[in-house]
Amino acid sequence: MTTIYNFSAGPAVLPKEVLQQAAAEMLDWHGSGMSVMEMSHRGPEFISIYRAAERDLRDLLAVPDNYRILFMQGGGLSQNAVIPMNLVGRKRDPVVDFIHTGSWSGKSIKEAARYAKVNVAASAQESRYTRVPPQSEWKLTPDAAYLHLCTNETIDGVEIDFVPEVPAGVPIVADMSSHILSRQVDVAKYGVIFGGAQKNIGPAGVTVVIVRDDLIGHALPICPSAFDWKNVAENESMFNTPPTYGIYIAGLVFQWLKRQGGIAAMEQRNIEKARLLYAALDADDFYQNRVDPQYRSRMNVPFYLRDESKNEAFLAGAKARGLLQLKGHKSVGGMRASIYNAMPIEGVQALVDYLNEFAGR
Repeated sequence: MTTIYNFSAGPAVLPKEVLQQAAAEMLDWHGSGMSVMEMSHRGPEFISIYRAAERDLRDLLAVPDNYRILFMQGGGLSQNAVIPMNLVGRKRDPVVDFIHTGSWSGKSIKEAARYAKVNVAASAQESRYTRVPPQSEWKLTPDAAYLHLCTNETIDGVEIDFVPEVPAGVPIVADMSSHILSRQVDVAKYGVIFGGAQKNIGPAGVTVVIVRDDLIGHALPICPSAFDWKNVAENESMFNTPPTYGIYIAGLVFQWLKRQGGIAAMEQRNIEKARLLYAALDADDFYQNRVDPQYRSRMNVPFYLRDESKNEAFLAGAKARGLLQLKGHKSVGGMRASIYNAMPIEGVQALVDYLNEFAGR
C-alpha cells in the first residue's frame, strides 16, 4: 500500500498518533460514556480538556503570566476585524501600521481600513512579494495603535524570522497562523499573537489568540460581544459555545509536541526538512523558488516548473506516488509543499525523490 503524504496548506496534516488517539476515544472519552463532540462545554469533562490545552500551550510557548490565551472562532481571517475593533479604541485618532509582505497581510490591510486609518509602512509589492522590506525602509507611525505583521505568508512562502524594532508603546500584532509552534518565539516581544488552527495546530474552526492583559478592555462599541476579548477572557473562552472538538484535538497536538521534545526540538526538525527540500529545488534549473533565500519559509514552499506545460503531468505523477495537495494557490499558480510540524522527514524525502525523478525523466 502506498504511503500517503499530505502537503496541503490547510486544513493540513495532523500527527498520526493524534488521529489514532482521537479515533480510540471517539465514542467514550476516558470512561465518561460520551464523545467529546457530545459534551457540554460547561461540564467538568470538557472543562478539564480545555484547561489542559490552555496549560500545555502556555508551557510550549512559555507564555508569560500577563498574557491571556483565548480559543475563538472565525479563523485567522476573522481576527483581521476583531483585532482593530479591540485595539484602535485605545487611541483618539488611531493609525494602524502594516508591513505588506504578501496575500494575507494584504487581506488584513483591507479589513483594518474599515475601522481605522491604515499606514502601509513598507511593502514588498515591487518584488512580487519575494522578500521582506529592510527595516531601514519602514516608515512607522510614532504613536500607532499597533503594528501588524503576517510573520509567515502561507501563499507567497515568505517568513519573517526577526522581531522588528518599533516606537515605544506600540504593540506588535503578529499573524502566525502558518508557523506558530514551528519555531521558538519570545511571546513577550508581541502584544498579540494569533493564528487559525487548521495549519499547524488542529482542525479548522479554532483560532488561538494570545493577548497581553493591558490590551484587553478597549473594544469599540460596534464590536460584537462574542468578539470582545474582555468577554472572552473573563469567561475562559466560553462566553459563547466554543469549538469544543477542535479544542480537544488541539490539546492532543500540544501533548504530542511535548512528547517530541517541545518547540526547540521541533524547530531543528523543521530546519532539516526545509534544507532538504530547498536543496533539491535549487539543484538545477528545472524547478524555481522565487523567494529571496534570506526570507524563505520553513513551512510553506512554493515552487514552479520552468516549463509549466508539464504541471499537470507533475501533479498526476505525484498523486500516483501518494504525494497529495501539491498544487499551488490559485492566485499564484505553480506548486506548493506545506511541511508543517506533522509532516515527517520521510514525507519530505519522498517528495525530493520524486522531484529528482521527474526532472531526470
